[in-house]
Amino acid sequence: MGQIFRVLIVDDDKVTRKLYRGILKDFPEFRVREAKNGKEALDLIAKSTPDIVISDLIMPEMDGLELCRHIKGDASASLSTIYLIMVSAKETKEDKMVCMREGADDYLFKPVDKEELLARIKVGQRIAARVRKTEMETRRMFEEIDVLLVQDGGCAPGYNPVTAFITFHLEEIGREIYATVEGLKSLVSGKRDDFIRLVYHPQILKKLDQAPGVFHAAPLSDWRGALLRGERYRDFVKRENQKKAAETIIKRNVKAIIAIGGNGTFRGIRELCDFLPTAIQVFFVPVTIDSDVAGTECIGENTGIEMGAEKIRCYMADARTHKRTYIIEMMGASSGFHALHSCLGSRAHLAVLPNSVIDHKKVVEALNQKNDCVIVVAEGYKEKERRKAGIEDNAAEFFHKELLETGIRIKRKVVCEPFSRDIRGAGANNQDITLAQRMAYKVAEYLKAGTSRLMPAVRSGKEYAIPFNEIHTDNLVEADLLVLSNRLTRT
Repeated sequence: MGQIFRVLIVDDDKVTRKLYRGILKDFPEFRVREAKNGKEALDLIAKSTPDIVISDLIMPEMDGLELCRHIKGDASASLSTIYLIMVSAKETKEDKMVCMREGADDYLFKPVDKEELLARIKVGQRIAARVRKTEMETRRMFEEIDVLLVQDGGCAPGYNPVTAFITFHLEEIGREIYATVEGLKSLVSGKRDDFIRLVYHPQILKKLDQAPGVFHAAPLSDWRGALLRGERYRDFVKRENQKKAAETIIKRNVKAIIAIGGNGTFRGIRELCDFLPTAIQVFFVPVTIDSDVAGTECIGENTGIEMGAEKIRCYMADARTHKRTYIIEMMGASSGFHALHSCLGSRAHLAVLPNSVIDHKKVVEALNQKNDCVIVVAEGYKEKERRKAGIEDNAAEFFHKELLETGIRIKRKVVCEPFSRDIRGAGANNQDITLAQRMAYKVAEYLKAGTSRLMPAVRSGKEYAIPFNEIHTDNLVEADLLVLSNRLTRT
């Protein structure tokens, strides 16, 4: 027996319903139900979704147009694929256009020609068959996930390019690539809509283009930001959420996981490994402006420094013009890598890092000897102290207040600027694009070799593989660089 197609006839006229049913009676593939108005139709649809709806336009309680809006406006998309044929005694182009704009797939005028209605129903049947096939293929596609990319944490230049490059290299060795839509949070949720399929090569895309949830990864190599992630999922520190994520991974038969992000993402994926069988390969690719993963250059850090230094140069020019002091908060949660190197690159006067020991009196005295000055303060400067005391000031404002507490009047105007997120939205520069390509290629090699729990690393131009148990997430700055970053009080 062939496929069965469910048809719902909606009309307040009993004779019309009987007429439509009679047209379909010689076709065993159709299962027909009837409703007297839109409201009754929705009740029937809630119990069993039809493939085709033939609805009158003018009906009591709920007319055909309102029924159309309910069906085609369905946010879950479970109803919006219903093929809806609107039938009306109103032979005006305006009514037809209104219905078509609301989503009706076809429109017929009364009295209906039997052969024409049957022909329109057959069109709906073919489309419904294609929709079913697509749904089956999509369901089958996401039942077993081969390689899963997970991005979490703050946005950094290079998230999108490395996603594209990983997809490219893995497809080259015959793997299928998927990604969570909202990082670790999607793993905990585990629903079908939490995942997408990534495709790089045009030939593969052509085969899967009609399937929902398939995304072309090639353009990501030039895109800014991070498409496939949400905000950092802080509740992932809870062991019950880590366990739920592991259950999702095991349920969907994931063969390999590649986590992409900074220190928080690494900690999350490392803790997730406690609940995963060792047969599942797991890798980590460092993408972070603040270079908070030790032992390697991180994708995004080069662009971040370049952009950060240019922003500081602009402040320095304004400081010279107006003879004032700028205190700027910049990225740098733990070690202050970004703040330090942006300061060095721009030749700002002082970098205040999370672990800096500052002689505030000496800083004020030095400021009063200068016409202009720019001080860079890492966002992590005395962060725990500020949080404990309930201080809402940003790092720049807090440092300024510390200077005022010396009791020495600062002669020049001081302007405090908070951390600006536009650095995160910068397009990755050539150095980071190259780094992303190298790391993507190495991950594909590690996966092909059957290894696991590794991070690709590049340092001084050389490539390494660092095991998870040797990765440190505090990339401390060198003492010599701290000396170079102080042109204000250094004697």
